Amino acid sequence: MNRIDLPYHLIIPALIAVFALLAIFYKRKGMFFSGKRKWLWIGLTVFFSFYLIIVGAAAYSDISLKLTLLEFDLNGDDFFSGTEITPQQKIAMQRVSSDTARNFSVITGFIISGILAFVVFLIGKTSERLLKKRTIQNLG
Repeated sequence: MNRIDLPYHLIIPALIAVFALLAIFYKRKGMFFSGKRKWLWIGLTVFFSFYLIIVGAAAYSDISLKLTLLEFDLNGDDFFSGTEITPQQKIAMQRVSSDTARNFSVITGFIISGILAFVVFLIGKTSERLLKKRTIQNLG
């Protein structure tokens, strides 16, 4: 293992989330301070933030596990043989090859982030409506 292959299935969604957050941050004054769609943009910010955390953590875990496995390839021939095969190497190989959570984090991150963003949106919209209703009752 002379090189580490980047997990593009994790890095590309993470980059999309970063660019979406940068676009939201760049246009934040028009988005967050307008009345009608304020909670939509807050929900999208929550979605992309949590998605970036989930997918970014999976990409970091994937790369660090592969780097750990790379330490056991003493002669650099991309194969493990002889003295390179140790109980620690077997554990590292098992962690790299059998963890499907990292691969499915793109899908599970989308679902979990979507649920969190929807909850934030609903709580924000509901509290905004209740606050408006209470303000109208106090004025009238």
